[in-house]
Amino acid sequence: MFETKIRKVGNSAVITLSKEALAVLDAAEGDTVYLVRTDDGSLAIRAHEDDFAAAMEAAEIGQNRYRKSMQELA
Repeated sequence: MFETKIRKVGNSAVITLSKEALAVLDAAEGDTVYLVRTDDGSLAIRAHEDDFAAAMEAAEIGQNRYRKSMQELA
């Protein structure tokens, strides 16, 4: 587990990732990462992966297209 603090920079809130956390993510400064809500409601940080990015984009398109149907099913 890695601990970090949320701090204000301009109008944004940012977190700083240690060198060790970046190594676990296999990410570097300037890379794109994703915050993903997990089944238990927490957030996970995922490094950019082309397949993952494409899957998330497809899911978002489907959610927008079938929003009313999904609400009725819920």
